[in-house]
Amino acid sequence: MLAFHQAFVAVSRLTCVGNLTCYGRLGRQLKAGSVMRWDDSFRLPIASTAVLLVLAGCGSMSKSECLTVDWRTVGYEDGVAGYSGDRIGQHRKACAKYGVSTDLDLYQQGRERGLQEFCTPTNGYRIGVQGGGYAGVCPANLEPPFLAAFDSGHQLYSLQARVDNTISRINYKRQELYQAEHGIVSSAAAAVSGDSTSQSRADAVVDTAQLAERAGRLQEEIRQLEEQRVRYEHDLEAYRSAQPPIA
Repeated sequence: MLAFHQAFVAVSRLTCVGNLTCYGRLGRQLKAGSVMRWDDSFRLPIASTAVLLVLAGCGSMSKSECLTVDWRTVGYEDGVAGYSGDRIGQHRKACAKYGVSTDLDLYQQGRERGLQEFCTPTNGYRIGVQGGGYAGVCPANLEPPFLAAFDSGHQLYSLQARVDNTISRINYKRQELYQAEHGIVSSAAAAVSGDSTSQSRADAVVDTAQLAERAGRLQEEIRQLEEQRVRYEHDLEAYRSAQPPIA
């Protein structure tokens, strides 16, 4: 389960980072590993039905696990992990190779008990704030508070991702600006060097002008990104103040 949780968080952070427009309800599934780039379509607030389905595709059971299986425990662990009901099908397929059949009744008993632990507001918030996903597995009486907490946590995650993404873009643009400015110095030196041919000096003058123009564009882009960063950080702090963590 620990390995599953680590993989779960890693996939979640690669999927739809910072973009709330890519979420859908239970029937709308997103392929695990697909990457959505950040754009300016960010809107608040996130719909209470928004979910991210990334639990599919993990490995099931080994031979030794199948031969010593306690189906009630397996169901409990799957419930605690938030797996959907079709997870039993993966176990059935895995264990059939070793002549071991599944006990659906025991599995369901364990899974229902595990879901009672998974479907709490505290856990929903924790999953959301880590950028995790939800497969629509909670019973009807537990899902509304779980989803409300999940959405609250995921909103915070998305706001933070937006800030982080903008800072990364600023740093990248600054690196480009540094390279352009370094190129300006080199080209300007070549343009006045007595060791260069007249053609080389002319080419250096053109290069200097082009690099200066690029540097100007980069400076403006950085300025605009800095303004965005300030706004996004303000949104993040405002949301944190209005939505304290769910303990």
